[in-house]
Amino acid sequence: MTTTSANSTPANTTSANGTPANTSPADRRVGFACLAGAMVLVGTTVIASRVIAGGGAGGGMGPFTATALRFALAFPVFLLLMRWQGVRLPRPAPRDLAVLVVQAGAGSVGYTTLLISGLARTSAADAGVVIGTLPVVTAMIAVMVLGERPGRRLLVAIALAAAGMMAVAAGGGGGNGGGGASSLAGTLLVLGAVVCEGLFILLNKKLRIPIAPLALSTVMTGLGFIAAGLPALILERPWAAVPETAALLGVAWYALVPTVIGFVLWYAGAARVSGAEAAPFTALAPVSAVALAALVLGEAVSLPQILGVACVLAALAALQVPNWASWRRR
Repeated sequence: MTTTSANSTPANTTSANGTPANTSPADRRVGFACLAGAMVLVGTTVIASRVIAGGGAGGGMGPFTATALRFALAFPVFLLLMRWQGVRLPRPAPRDLAVLVVQAGAGSVGYTTLLISGLARTSAADAGVVIGTLPVVTAMIAVMVLGERPGRRLLVAIALAAAGMMAVAAGGGGGNGGGGASSLAGTLLVLGAVVCEGLFILLNKKLRIPIAPLALSTVMTGLGFIAAGLPALILERPWAAVPETAALLGVAWYALVPTVIGFVLWYAGAARVSGAEAAPFTALAPVSAVALAALVLGEAVSLPQILGVACVLAALAALQVPNWASWRRR
């Protein structure tokens, strides 16, 4: 579950051209800054996951243990935010509760555990390119599972995203040091995380009664803790090993900064701008992940990774062409 997992813009009054009413130019600039900050923080989840995994050298924290600890730290903070905002926990009907449980398993636990597992085998720069394909992968799932008809723009975006993935695979792992089959396996695990996140987003549309973003994130952290805690206890026996300080700090960062602060920034920004203006900011996530992989982790960014980022950004641009055209006509 990333910052924008709920993918439902907060309710606000909008003007005829899609921009929230009573929004001044200064407010919109604040909104843009919040959206940019949120997506940069999403990029840091890749760096944190690499640190949690032990940097590919072993000695990291188990993925289920790290995921359970992440949600254990984030859950009380979300509860405090709910109390501050006067938001109540939802009481979903049995069908919606089942959807929420599946969402937690896919978007909360599946995404985080697969991302950490993948980053134990591949570089953060490679993973940064792969997570940038989320909008395209989500659209592909909608076509295959929901039967939506793909338009020409989506087909172009899929081709570009696939080219970006192939560039990463051809690069052999960049700064991972292992390369080869291990790097390919890591890339596929990260892609699996992206698929889980795409399922989370689409499952949100299956809720009969929509849940407010803050309440949904709180429910997901609570259910995610339970869903990750059980396999952590059974499979990883976290009490048997003392995790490294770096791994603990990585979990704390993941839980409190991208998960909580990133959520606040995204929805603060989305409340000030239109959906068409907000969507392109998702392109900052893969860019920031690759840049931080070099700056923070010291990974050497290779030409295939740069080409991969370029292809992913082009894919995101292809999906946003109508939104930009309508924005320019305003």
